[in-house]
Amino acid sequence: MRLAKSIATLSFYTILSRIMGFARDVLIASVLGAGPIADAFYVAFRFPNFFRRLFAEGAFNAAFVPTFSQMLTKEGNEKARMAASDVLSVLAIVLLVFVIVVEITAPYVMQVVAPGFIATPERLELTIVFTRIMFPYILFASISALYTGVLNTTYRFAVGAAAPILMNVIMIIAMVFFAHTFSTPGHSLSWAVAIGGFAQYYWLHRSCANNDFHLKLHWPEMTPPVKKVMKLMVPGAFAAGVIQLNMLIGVVFLSFLPSGAVSYFFYADRLNQLPLSLVGVAISTALLPTLARQMAAGKRRTAHITQNRAMEFSIFLILPASIALLVASEPMIMVLFERYQFTHESTIQTARILSAFSLGLPAYVLVKVFSTSFFARHDTKTPLHAATIAVITNIVFNFILIGPYEHVGIAMATSIGSWVNAGWLMYKLKGQRHFVIDRRMRDRIPKIVAASTFMGLVLEFTVGVFHPWLQDGEPVRALALVLIVASGMFVYAMASMLFRSVDLKELRHYLVRDKQAKI
Repeated sequence: MRLAKSIATLSFYTILSRIMGFARDVLIASVLGAGPIADAFYVAFRFPNFFRRLFAEGAFNAAFVPTFSQMLTKEGNEKARMAASDVLSVLAIVLLVFVIVVEITAPYVMQVVAPGFIATPERLELTIVFTRIMFPYILFASISALYTGVLNTTYRFAVGAAAPILMNVIMIIAMVFFAHTFSTPGHSLSWAVAIGGFAQYYWLHRSCANNDFHLKLHWPEMTPPVKKVMKLMVPGAFAAGVIQLNMLIGVVFLSFLPSGAVSYFFYADRLNQLPLSLVGVAISTALLPTLARQMAAGKRRTAHITQNRAMEFSIFLILPASIALLVASEPMIMVLFERYQFTHESTIQTARILSAFSLGLPAYVLVKVFSTSFFARHDTKTPLHAATIAVITNIVFNFILIGPYEHVGIAMATSIGSWVNAGWLMYKLKGQRHFVIDRRMRDRIPKIVAASTFMGLVLEFTVGVFHPWLQDGEPVRALALVLIVASGMFVYAMASMLFRSVDLKELRHYLVRDKQAKI
């Protein structure tokens, strides 16, 4: 299996999903804008998504994939399938109970998640209703994560990466055809989330069955594989989802700010998530089963090389993306969202948050890569310690920055917390001799920084040149953004060759497992 091919597959389907996601967000922004209904929907939507990313994508993958990989490598398909069925059965009953508890206690839970909404009862009531409609989504999303983990471990990345497209399509249909069928568009969107979660589950369930991994539900039993996964999940839940936890903490603080702040935050995060998904999530998703199987087979040197090249590849991709979001945040928000209910003032405020997020983007991706290295070694406690420090840092800086900078300060606190997390993980990896910056990386990183900086300077100039176009009609504004983005990509490609920050043939050599490294 080729790591580069896996990353490319994941990135390709993530791009398709994000294109659909942006179409969805453009529709939502034009219908909901940045008002009380939008605030209520985004807080309610953030809540199940927090648990999805915390438990399903984060902790569950961190615990299940290395365990499943080890069993698949050492004990064969049938034993691994039986273990996955055991985990599925326990997971399903635990999640069902969890969903029922949240449905009953939603009014109290929402007062904790968004305490500032208590001052606006209408907004709080809508948030409670939306939460109750869409929260069953977490049940289907978590089971889907198990199926995705099975498929990813067997190097079938495309199916799981394509599943989110279903959710986006269903939400677009809800906006286009059913936005005014219910009392508010937020109601139709909430039902679309619940239906989309089931659609993803069914798609992945059928895909696993078609690939000879038909998992069967039975009465839950605490078998050794289940105990191992649960033991790893407890610290892993907090460690793998620290970015999402920081975002949820941000929502708590945002709820005390004037109406619209939550919406600004969400729209900015949507753009921020694009490079994070294309680079960080794609690389960590492809890296985890690869590292886990290399470690299970005792190929530690191969694992070190894979890890180093993955980090180098991450920095090469994410640093220019971070600078581009910092420099061109306002044109991006303007072209994508500014229409109808989404005003120019909304563009300015959302762009300020996006700029603050972009400063932490390289750290977000490094956390993904470094955490994956620990998870592949069945170590979830070290990332837990790093995550704890990061969350404390985030809370402290939220209190410090919310006064002078309001919603922008909350985004800045999230970025600072991510840098603390990345720094601590790197320190621990080096201390355990699991990460050594080799000569190639020491040579390449300064060159990547130089190429990215040069691109940023040119992009700043380009944004100024096209500024008059951005004041024109939508087709002209869209063309201006395309030209701005294309110029940035072209300049970075040229600068990378000029500074010799990347050698595509050499990169391919390191990311492709040869026959000696093949597992």
